[in-house]
Order: sequence, then C-alpha cells, then structure tokens
Amino acid sequence: MNNIFKISYRNLLRNSRRTLLTSSLITLGVVFVLVYSSLAESFKGYMVGQITDSMLGHIQIHKKGYVASVDNLPLDKNLKNKQIQKIEEFIKDNSLVESYSYRIKFGAMFSNFVSSTNIRLNAVNPKDEFQTLPLLKDRLKNTDKIALKKGEILVPELLAKGMKVKKGDTIVLVANNKNGSVNGINLKISGIVTRISGPGGRDGYIHIDDAKRVLRIKGKEVSEIVVRLKDTSMLPKLKEQLKPLEEMLNKNDKPSFEVHTWTNLSPFYNIIKMLDLMNASIKIILISIVLISILNVMIMSVYERIKEVGTIAAMGTPPRTIVKLFLTEGLMLGVFGAICGSVVSLVIVKILEISQITYSFGKQSNLILEPSLSGMDILNISIIVIIISLIASISPALKASKLDPVEALRTN
Repeated sequence: MNNIFKISYRNLLRNSRRTLLTSSLITLGVVFVLVYSSLAESFKGYMVGQITDSMLGHIQIHKKGYVASVDNLPLDKNLKNKQIQKIEEFIKDNSLVESYSYRIKFGAMFSNFVSSTNIRLNAVNPKDEFQTLPLLKDRLKNTDKIALKKGEILVPELLAKGMKVKKGDTIVLVANNKNGSVNGINLKISGIVTRISGPGGRDGYIHIDDAKRVLRIKGKEVSEIVVRLKDTSMLPKLKEQLKPLEEMLNKNDKPSFEVHTWTNLSPFYNIIKMLDLMNASIKIILISIVLISILNVMIMSVYERIKEVGTIAAMGTPPRTIVKLFLTEGLMLGVFGAICGSVVSLVIVKILEISQITYSFGKQSNLILEPSLSGMDILNISIIVIIISLIASISPALKASKLDPVEALRTN
C-alpha cells in the first residue's frame, strides 16, 4: 500500500501543472462553500437572534386555543394560577431552561389627550423579561435605563411618531377587561421601542401590575409564559420534555395547554428554511465543479499514460492494483484541495471578522457582519470533497484497469 501512495505521489508531481490546476479548482470550490456558509450563517444567526432574543423567546406556553385566536388577544384564554403552577413544575428547575417570563397581552386605546389610537401591549415583569429577551434592551432608545417601573410605558416607535409623543409625556390607556368593563390609567412614557421586521415589532410594554390594574385582574393570571434556553440546540429536547404538558386534559377531557417553539410562531422561519435551501444548492453546485474537474483530469491522465498502464499491466500488475493507483491519486488531490481550501477559508473569514463590515437589514442599520466557521463545518465539507474526489476517480480507474496491455503498448 505504501508503494501505491509513493507511485501516486510521484505521478502527481510529474504532471505538476495539471496537478496544480486541479488542486486549485478544488481549493476554490472549498473556499466558496465555506466562506458562503459562514456568511449565510452570520445572517441567519442575526435573524434568529432578533426573533428569539428580542421578541418571541425560544418557547411559548399558552392555554389551548390561544394561538389560534391570538390576533384578537383574547383575555378569556389566560392561564390561571393553578395552570401556571403546573407549567412551572416542568420549567422552574429544568436544567435546560435559563429563564422564563410571564406576559399579559392585550389591546388598548392609547391617548395623548389630543387624539387616540389602538395599541398592542405586552405587560411584563421587567427583570424576567429582559433576562429572557436579552436583545430587547438594544431596541430601546431615548432612555438611560433598562428597568420598566410601575406607572411607565415603553411606546413602539411607529406609534410615537404618529402620535407625536416623546419620553416624559403622560398618556392615557383605556382597555376593556374580559367582562367588558372599561377602565383607564395614566402612564408616563419612559422610552421608545424601535421596530424590527415582522409581527411583534409594534408592541408596547408596561409593567404587569399596571396591566392587572387596568384590566382589574385579581390573583395570578397571564396570557403566555416565554421560555429561554441555555443552549438553543436543546430546543427539540425541551419540546419533548414538555410533551406531557400538552397531553394534560382539563375537566372537559380536552387538552389544557399548547407549547410552541419560535419556529412555529414566526413567519420568518420560512425565510430561514429558504436560506438553508439556497445554501445547500450552492454547496451542491460548487462541489459539482470539484467532481467535474477531477473527473476530467483523471480521464486525461488515463489517456496520457496508456503506454505506462500497458507496461505495468504486461509486467503482471493486477487490475485492482491499477484501480487503487488512480483512486489514490484522486484521494490525494481531494485531501490536498480540502486542506488548502480550509486554511484559505479560515484566513478569509478571520479577515472579514477583523474588518467588521457593516450592513443594513430592514429598519436595522450598522449591523456588524460576524462570519464564523466551526470545526464541524470544515470537517463535513472536507469529508464530502474527499469522497467526491474518490467517486470522480472511479470511472477513469476502471477504464485504466481494463486496458489491453498489447493494444496499450501499440498506441503511439
């Protein structure tokens, strides 16, 4: 076997120009795949982060039927104290859960004493909400603090511009509770919540105690519980652990709860799936280039070395050894190209990371491009390229092994 590697290595060196060209094509294909993947993952990571860390969280738990009617923000489908206690049995001391936050979601009339408009509100416990949604604080402007105190409101940017209100202004919230009773409270604007793309980017925030006051809620009652994981890769595992919660029945023998991951709740998940599909398509195209380049080179190698193959065949070299010889050459080309491509890709990604290139997405600007390559990405692409190199070498290797020694030696 060592002799086969030595002979294959010498054959590649002997045709250095062809070897260099093929290796360059493989290297280029690997570089394009890895660099594109790192850029796509950076953009995908930003989108997922904005959705999960500033709005939805990783998992949301509701009373059964709430999500189906969420556009109406139904208060009659809130979770009561006993239901909340049941849910906490699954998440409070769960090793996968980093934090969770209670929310009361409702619609209200927003008035600046001159005009009025509708507003969607998330009533939260500020400490829990900012811990569960760490990027929410980055969406706040015109405020020198993160805390949301009782008697204060964070107003969505679009509404603040339309109603011409600013930090420090006093406004009135008027809301109907689930029984139809109307109540109003005065609140002070403590800051503005900037928009993000998609649903939820126009919601305001108030303290959960103020929501209970305006809605006349007594006791513990929430619309949803938002859960944040320590590691997002554990999302399927936690979803499985919460499955018994979904199977619990109420007194009418109907499911009591529903558990949704952010992928079920956000329409942007379809965009992310499209990005993954585009990523896979580009990988297939670039790897196909590697396949074609190696196939062409190995076929050329067979035709150029017909006499050489005929000679070693006439000397008694079995066909399988000839096959191994050409497969080894393809393997070496694949390994060399994969190593060079990986090194070049790491250098390019590091340069892009140091350069801190900025871009804009929707209403967000000056976003920093943060490409990164994991060892697993490099290993996977390298293995694929090496396997493709071997596959591309099979046909030329078989062709070489089937050459008739007599006919091969006659070839001019």
